[in-house]
Formats: sequence, structure tokens, C-alpha cells
Amino acid sequence: MASLSRFIVIIERSARQALLSAALLATALSASAQNNSTKIARDLQPVLTAATTPAINWARDINGRRFVKVLIVSNSDDAELAALRSAVMSAGGSIYYRYSSVLALAALVPADKVGGLAARSDVQSISPNRLMTRSASTIESVTGTAAIRNTGTTSYSSISGYSGKGIGIAVLDSGISWQHANFVGDGGESRVRESVNFTKVGDAVRAGVTDWTPGIDVSATLNPASPTMQTYLGKIQNGFAPKADRYGHGSHVAAVAAGRGTYQAVDTTGIAPNANLFDVRVLDDNGYGQLSDVLAGLDWVLYYGKFKNIRIINISLGADSTESYETDPLARAVRNAVAQGMVVVVAAGNFGVNAAGQQAYGTISSPGHEPSALTVGAVNLKGTISRKDDVVTNFSSRGPTRGSRVDASGVRQYDQIIKPDLVAPGNKIVGPLAEDTAAAGGAWNSLASRYADLSKVSGATQTQDRSLMMLSGTSVAAPVVSGAVALMLEANAGLTPPMVKAILQYTAQVLPNANLAQQGAGLLNVDGAVRLAAAIRNDMYRRVVTDGGTIPAGESLLWWSGATLPAPSSVINGETVPWGRLVFAGGNRIVTGEALFKQWQPWYDPRIQWVRKSVKKLTVRYWPNTGNTYPMAVMSAPAPNMPLMTPGVVSMVELAGNSSLTGKTGLFIPAATLSSWLSSGRTLAQGIVISEGIVISEGIVISEGIVISEGLVISEGLVISEGIVISEGLVISEAGTTKPGNPREKLVTGEP
Repeated sequence: MASLSRFIVIIERSARQALLSAALLATALSASAQNNSTKIARDLQPVLTAATTPAINWARDINGRRFVKVLIVSNSDDAELAALRSAVMSAGGSIYYRYSSVLALAALVPADKVGGLAARSDVQSISPNRLMTRSASTIESVTGTAAIRNTGTTSYSSISGYSGKGIGIAVLDSGISWQHANFVGDGGESRVRESVNFTKVGDAVRAGVTDWTPGIDVSATLNPASPTMQTYLGKIQNGFAPKADRYGHGSHVAAVAAGRGTYQAVDTTGIAPNANLFDVRVLDDNGYGQLSDVLAGLDWVLYYGKFKNIRIINISLGADSTESYETDPLARAVRNAVAQGMVVVVAAGNFGVNAAGQQAYGTISSPGHEPSALTVGAVNLKGTISRKDDVVTNFSSRGPTRGSRVDASGVRQYDQIIKPDLVAPGNKIVGPLAEDTAAAGGAWNSLASRYADLSKVSGATQTQDRSLMMLSGTSVAAPVVSGAVALMLEANAGLTPPMVKAILQYTAQVLPNANLAQQGAGLLNVDGAVRLAAAIRNDMYRRVVTDGGTIPAGESLLWWSGATLPAPSSVINGETVPWGRLVFAGGNRIVTGEALFKQWQPWYDPRIQWVRKSVKKLTVRYWPNTGNTYPMAVMSAPAPNMPLMTPGVVSMVELAGNSSLTGKTGLFIPAATLSSWLSSGRTLAQGIVISEGIVISEGIVISEGIVISEGLVISEGLVISEGIVISEGLVISEAGTTKPGNPREKLVTGEP
């Protein structure tokens, strides 16, 4: 490469308010001022006076006398709780444990003595030692994940429903703190199946040659069986490093997608807790890396992913590229990964507000501007599990994409692709606080060390390899979607990447008062996505990706004649959530209708690159003598004459109209408005057909004139401004710099 693009890690770290925990704590603190009965838990009271002892795990008759197992919480000044312990023993009870994390006793007490103990001034509350069943974490609840699996267990191996089992997720980031409790498997092993480190791969050290020496070319010797490749692989292996994630970002990202969080009172379980994680490290201890590192990491996944069942790549970082997706190196690499069957989930960026505090459109970063990427914006949950108050965060980057190129006539052409694809929770999300191993000193990561508020997690106990922290940003929203994709692929391994995106968009919930450029097709609905995925045949991926074949346009996607699709709504936390049923196709088209999922649409083939009026066919070339196993390159050529979309699909382009910010049309139409007009869309009688690689019709038009006539604040591609000087090719942390003077640093705390 002639030069390396600048990068910026897409995160806004901060703390999530645990409102429910705070409310419970406030109730407990006031309990001592209330009467004795209020000190006794409501589910304990009837058991104390019942005619017969109920068949529950914490109550039993012993020699004709009823006993209960309880937790007695104290407000005493005595850390040893000597007087209270003596009282329990005098009452004929037993003490099993005195906790250090909370001033309390685990005790066995005669039922008729509980009231007397509650009357003591040093007793704050008495609760039964309930059989603990894991309730859904906030992120499981709000996304609808809890609706498609049993969350009432702390045994992940016995989860019924979908949990991502067997699906591999490659996390390209700063590393994963493999020893943290969030990543411990059923047998105590780490669920981080492999760790490779690509930082400074471009320096050639790992290839076994002298760095900064002219005249050396190892590219021709990096075939899979060569000694150079074997040397290279040996040097990038990271193993179980004692300081696996000194920066602290990658561990949090990985856990949101696939963590296991029942070890703390604050449940941080991710979306796919039984998925396999692959740590592809491309950022160093300070959050820096190079574009070459990311590209090398993608290469590794494509080389070996099929052997490890890696189906998902999560990229929660991005470049400030003004290049068109057609030429941007990272966009191209993502496109090639998708062509080989990978679902690539990318953070949209955190540039939704400019330096002047104005909402800024056209701020999607690279590779989020790549049409085939699954680009994710962020939603603020407002501290609740209800979806009714969810809003797109101010910092979440807005579309359209503004990468550009100069055509043969010397005219600059902007991509103008509709992005983001959808939005997901990304504000004040709790996850693991990455640390060095105990043997290496156990030091906290640099993010938590630099920003103390991140580790102030209400209700959490911060102990070695169990600590928690909070982050915000589209980089946190992206792994929520990666986890959702793992569940979808567990339900139906036959989905191609374009099918995955179409299903996610169709089942998303459109948020009120947000347009397409802000929320894409809407808010992630895991329940709907998994149910729709399971209703479709499961042989499409094999036929297209594995076997390299083609599927006739219009072939049935249903299991049998007469089969139906799920009703287009979900119930999440007791709330009915209608599906938005808006799907983006060809970069700037919006379509809908059940025909999308009842019939094979040729653009579901990941090798078809359909963007606006251009359609290309991507072909994978493999290293010779490897049995079409190890990819060498992906080639592009105009697609042959073929249909792209079948008759029966409904176009919404005409209803959306041309784009006007003030008129709220086109790209700026409220998604809820467009979704409410589904029955008025134009049903395609002949589908969409290409001839000589060209699509005649156009999608939503975004005129350059609106930038001037409507005062629209729009970016000319993402450029890091504010006087920040960045060394060429470096990935830099957070909002562009670690200097507190940067106005973007305030985003580190997320939003209220």
C-alpha cells in the first residue's frame, strides 16, 4: 500500500446507571426504620405461619420443628457481627457463612424465632435463601433474546433455546482477557478458543525477515505450506498471554457478544453465551494499531475460519476515510470477507454530533460505509428494559455514506449509501473489566485506569478477574448484533450474509421520531430475527458459498409447500413489538413483503455486489494445490445478465420520495411513517433485472443540492478535525485522542 489510512477506535466509554439496583439499595437502607414485618421478606412471611411446611428448598421440618434458611443483613457497626451471631445461636439456629462483600449472615433459624431476630436494632432485613435462578441480563431482556431461550439458569450448558452454540465469532480488537470470569467455559476452560496478535505485522518481524530493509519481498512465499508462512503463524500466536488486553476495549466487546455474566449480582451475560470466541488482536496496549494489522487479521480469519466454524467477524473500530467504498482498502477487505460467507458486523461510528454541537449527517466511518457490511448505530436505553423510551444516541453516526471518487469526467461522485443498517443498545453497557493475570500483577486496563467513572458499577464487587466496567458507543452496539447473528446461525446455518442482514432489518422495530439516516431499518429485535431465520430452509449457504453454485431466482425458501412465515410482531418484556419490515437493497432501495423470505432473491448470493446501478460478481481465487481451501484473492467483474429481485417484492422507494431534510422525505423520512405505509408500496411485477452489469432503475435519490438549499450539516466523508494530529496509519483510541482538551472526550461518559 502506498499509505495507510488513519483509524479511530469507535467507543465512548462510560458507566451505565443500574437504576433497579439503586432502588433496591434505597429500600434496604430504609428498612431498619420500618416495623419488624417489613424487615422480613414478603415471600418468607407466609412460610413462617403456614399450617404445613411448603415443599421449597429453603424450609424443612427438623424433629417436628420448622426451620428456614435465611440471609440476615445487618446495619451493625461491628464487622464481626458478634452480637447478632450470638443471638442466632441462642435462638437455636446455625450460621453457615459471614460475608465480606455484604454485611450479612447465611443462617439456619427456627421459623418461630425469625420475628424476634427481625426486632433487633442491628438487623436490617431477613430474606429466604432462595434457589437462585438466573434472570435475564439487561441486554438479554431489552433485545428480545430472553424470549427465545431459557434465562432462568446459571448453567450455560443446560440452556434451552438459542445461545450461539458452536458458532465462532472473531473479534478484531485490542485482545480478550481470556482468564476473566466472563469467558470461563463449562469445565473451567477459557472460551477464547484461540488468540493471535497482529500488532505491527506490517513491520515484517513476524514474517521472519529484517524490518526496514529494501529489496525484500515475502509476499510470494506466504502460501499456506511455505516455511515463511509457518514462521509467520508461529510469531502471531498469542496463546494465553498474561497481559491479553491491556487496553480493555476488546474484552468488553467480546463479552457483549458472547460473555457469561452470572458470577456477579449485576448480570452481564451477552447475547450468545455459548458461542466460541476468537481473539484477533489488532490494537496494542494503548489502543493503537495499523490498517495493515486489521487487514492481516481479516486474512487469518478467511484462511482458517472454515476450520473453526467462524461465521461472524466483529469490527468495532474504523478509519477516517474519505475514499469511496469502491477503493477504500478496509471496505474492500470486508466486501471480500462477505463474498466468502462471513457476516461482518461493523460499528457505524461516533460522529453524530460535530464540534459545534450540531447533528451531523454523512459521518459513517470506514468500513461501515461498505454496502455489504452490517453497519450498526447505537441506542440509549435510558436505564430501563422497556423499549418505549429507547432513542438513537446523539453520538451515533448518521448516514448517508459520503466516501467519494472522481469519475472519468473529473466529476466527484459520492457514494450516498443508506446507512446505518440498524441500531442496537450502545449506551452505558456493563461488561468485564479486563485485567492482567494475577501472576502478572492483576493491573487494570488503561481505559479503566484513565477514566475512574467507568469502573463505578452499582451493585458490582470489584475483585480479581471478576471486575466490571461500563462502555458506550457504536462499538458496543456492534457486538450486540454479532451475538444476535450467532443465534440466527444456530437456528439456521444455511443463511447467507445478505439474508442475515435482510432478516435483521425486516424484524427490527422502527423507533418514533427517527429517520432512516439515524436509525436505519430500526432497533434490533432478536426474538423476531431468530424466529424468522428458523422458518427458512437451511441449505442456501451450502449451495452458494460452500459448493460455489447458483440458485434459480424465485426458488422457494420455505420448508414445504403451504408453509408460512411467523406473524410480523414480537412480545418483548410484555410489550408488543411490531416488525418494521423495511429492508435495504442495492445501497439505496427500500423494499418489503413476504416474497423476500418465501422466494430466493439472487442478491442474497454474497458474491453479488449490487450498489445503486452497478452490479458486479466477485470470484474467489485460491492458492494452487490447496483444494480450493486457502483464498489467494477475490476478483471482481461485471455481473452477467440476471434477475436481482423477483416479482412480488414491494418497493417503498416511490413512497419515500426524493431526499429532503426539511420535507422529511427520502432518506430523511421517519422510518415509522414509511413502515406504516407498507400496504401502499408498489409491488414489482417483473422484479429487477440487470443487463450488462447495469440496473436501469434508481433508488432513493440524494441530491447534492440539499446540502446548500436546506442548510444540511453533512460531512464530506469522515475527517478527524479539531486540530488533532495523528501519525499516518495509526489506530488511535476513543474519540481521536487521549488528551482531555479534546471536546470529543466528553463522550467517554455516554449520555444520560
